Amino acid sequence: MSTGDLLLRDLDTDGILRLTLNDGARRNPLSEAMLDALASAFDAAGRDPAVRVIVLAADGPAFSAGHDLKEMTAGRDAPDGGRAYFTKVMSLCSSVMQAIVACPKPVIAEVQGIATAAGCQLVASCDLAVAAETARFSTPGVHIGLFCSTPMVALSRNVSNKHAMEMLLTGRMMPAARAAEMGLVNFAVAPDELRAQTMAIAAEIAAKSSMTLATGKRAFYAQREMPLADAYAYASQVMVDNMLARDAQEGIAAFIDKRTPHWQDA
Repeated sequence: MSTGDLLLRDLDTDGILRLTLNDGARRNPLSEAMLDALASAFDAAGRDPAVRVIVLAADGPAFSAGHDLKEMTAGRDAPDGGRAYFTKVMSLCSSVMQAIVACPKPVIAEVQGIATAAGCQLVASCDLAVAAETARFSTPGVHIGLFCSTPMVALSRNVSNKHAMEMLLTGRMMPAARAAEMGLVNFAVAPDELRAQTMAIAAEIAAKSSMTLATGKRAFYAQREMPLADAYAYASQVMVDNMLARDAQEGIAAFIDKRTPHWQDA
């Protein structure tokens, strides 16, 4: 299967880009090829002014079952037992997760099936997530002697410590409703409403100034790693710069004049 077949791309007239994991017969594993395709897609989307919001969806019964364990096992045949290969794959996967966070466009996961291990990490790395009520989530590495250490990074930044440790230590499958309670996903909806609900949220966001969204997303992830005083100093400067932007001037004027703003995305 070619890289183009692995990840489908569809951009609509509202600027909503749907990226669809398309290896459903194998439960959409995050193989090297899939990770390469995702890295390229997020890089291109981040630079494309026509893209305003990204929806990350999947085909088949699983959203993603995580790393391709058959591919990983084959890496053990190297003279070093796989160390260099495992390092390469983990670095590539970590780069993709960070690319989602660094992408200036909001990214929404549309989760129709199970999301396990690095697949759960993929959901947690997105800015928002909408799941079908039948979807389930797990970090099951402990079942096979492999703690989900890299999924832990994204998971622990989205849910409370105890909820993260519950998933990591037990490897239990969490139903979508519980995932929503924990904060791993925003909403759990009926399966037949999943796409409509996700696209409605995407359209609502796409109608905003892309400059404002990029500014806010970048600031959100930057400030949460800072001490409180540093976060306020940083956010205050972001606010000042944002106030001087053309879209902020237009948006405030439109609010005062009770009219729809006309964004210049600048």
